[in-house]
Amino acid sequence: MILKTAWRNIWRNKRRTIITIGSAFFAVFFAILMRSMQLGTYDKMIGDVVNSFTGYVQIHKKGYWEDKVIDNAFERDTLWEDKILASKYAEIIVPRLESYALAAFGKKTKGTMVVGIEPNAEDQMTHLKSKIVKGQFSLYGKQILVAEGLAKYLELNVGDSLVLIGQGYHGVSAQGLYKVSGILHFPSPKLNKSIVYLSLPQAQDMYGAYNMLTNLCISVENNQKVKPLVEDLKQWLDLNKYEIYTWKEMLTELVQAIQTDNVGGIIMLAILYMIIGFGIFGTIVMMTAERRREFGMLIALGMHRKQIIRITVVETLLLGLLGVILGAVLSIPIVYYFHTNPIVLTGAAAQSMINFGVEPVIPFALRADFFLHQAYTVLGILVICMLYPIAKIQSLNLIKAIRH
Repeated sequence: MILKTAWRNIWRNKRRTIITIGSAFFAVFFAILMRSMQLGTYDKMIGDVVNSFTGYVQIHKKGYWEDKVIDNAFERDTLWEDKILASKYAEIIVPRLESYALAAFGKKTKGTMVVGIEPNAEDQMTHLKSKIVKGQFSLYGKQILVAEGLAKYLELNVGDSLVLIGQGYHGVSAQGLYKVSGILHFPSPKLNKSIVYLSLPQAQDMYGAYNMLTNLCISVENNQKVKPLVEDLKQWLDLNKYEIYTWKEMLTELVQAIQTDNVGGIIMLAILYMIIGFGIFGTIVMMTAERRREFGMLIALGMHRKQIIRITVVETLLLGLLGVILGAVLSIPIVYYFHTNPIVLTGAAAQSMINFGVEPVIPFALRADFFLHQAYTVLGILVICMLYPIAKIQSLNLIKAIRH
């Protein structure tokens, strides 16, 4: 009876009802689009930057991240890799031996980062093969892949021989002569100017670090699976000897950039909800004032104030739910379209994203959680607005109301 009465009441004044529903609709509709675009951009940025080199999670010997020297390498244990892959969260494992060396060709030299990899595993995570701009993706024997910026500085080309000189494991001499099989282009200027790749056995041989790794990179499907994976690793990994680093700890600049932008987005949403909230509240105030005499007559005829409050609460919830459902239903097709067909940026905006190592597109995130968050927020605003008619009905003076 209450639901039926409330439904009839909200359509007695169609204009007022449409205004209230429209306020809730626009709040949910624009909030979902704004938040979807923002979260989609973050997910894309994280995925591109993390999968370009670091991976979502890395395992090192304790102290390696603070002091990245090859003496902080650890012995490879394939049983670890089996345990990690047995987890339902891990997707790809990439073993690496990373160190530094002086690269020399002709009369030019430059300090460079040397990364020993297993080509197939590395390509699965970082798509290294797709970054080849000259030559081929090959690390057989004494072959080496060189970043494009470094190759230009050394005036190096495919087929040339590059000398690497450095310090190996526990102070041994490290040197080698390698034939350039391919040149890589990285969106990140830092990587593009200073990195070379060897096969893992060649890097271990050069540095005298046989069967040793400096880090074990782990890739997951998405950022939501990082935390449970870390919890799994902590159950069997000896944290007195080894350390687990997530992308948030390794890429602090990226985290700070996302947090700063996220605060701006939340402020914009807060302003939007504030404007919509005042609109909804104004409509409810008008509705309460217009029906003051009606409430007085109903009480005079014997209806309890609690019954009137229940009907009023149901009316407000119906108005809010209609707006929320309408906003969510109409926004989903738009979100889905831009999720599958991201907005492609051009010009300076695109270049700034490329320099950061991110593909210049803006995809929309398609997640149930933020749809629910927007709905909860609008319903929360409606609950707050409900307090006004409830207070008015509780304190209603019967005689004055009937004469109103």
